[in-house]
Amino acid sequence: MDSGDFIFLSALNQYDYCPRRCYYIFVENVFAENEHTIEGSLKHQRITSGETSTLDGVLQLRSIYLYSRQLGLCGQADVIEERAGEIYPVEHKKGRRGEWRNDALQLCAQALCLEEMNGKTVPRGYIYYATTGRRQEVEFSPELRQQTVATIAAVRQLIQSGIRPPNPYTPRCKGCSLSDICLPRETARLRGDPSSMKKARTPSSRSSPFASED
Repeated sequence: MDSGDFIFLSALNQYDYCPRRCYYIFVENVFAENEHTIEGSLKHQRITSGETSTLDGVLQLRSIYLYSRQLGLCGQADVIEERAGEIYPVEHKKGRRGEWRNDALQLCAQALCLEEMNGKTVPRGYIYYATTGRRQEVEFSPELRQQTVATIAAVRQLIQSGIRPPNPYTPRCKGCSLSDICLPRETARLRGDPSSMKKARTPSSRSSPFASED
């Protein structure tokens, strides 16, 4: 695959959180900070240091570049660990443990890259949530792998088409750093959407509640 057709691993997370946010970041190259993205960047400072360490017999490699020529993916993994011959990715997020599909998709994409680069199956990985201070295991099931490949195709189609997705006003807009650029609530008001008159509720459990740039 031509290098110009590669998409970033983080784009999968952004797309599942909100296709329009993904469009702004990866098509228009627009990004804005808020308290959530800044906190996430600060928590990632050591992770992106490129350090290598060993803890309790586990080799930890930080800020590792991954790619898949077959899928047209590239990007950095926060941590790659090796324990007793098993290699797996560990993604760091600032929020709480939960069933966040967008985080799982990003992690699974890292595993697909690892499998192509290493020639070994990666059955599982982990997401460390800083707020909770605990890891969550993610099994790379056939269903998750299929969802990941489908999301890769959707992101590529979005980028190649250059068509800006709609901006429905949803609970996820509350934590989005691009809300003041996207103006979802204001657009909903112009459409006469009753949801624009309500305060945003707690975000759905299907996607991590605060989108970040990592």
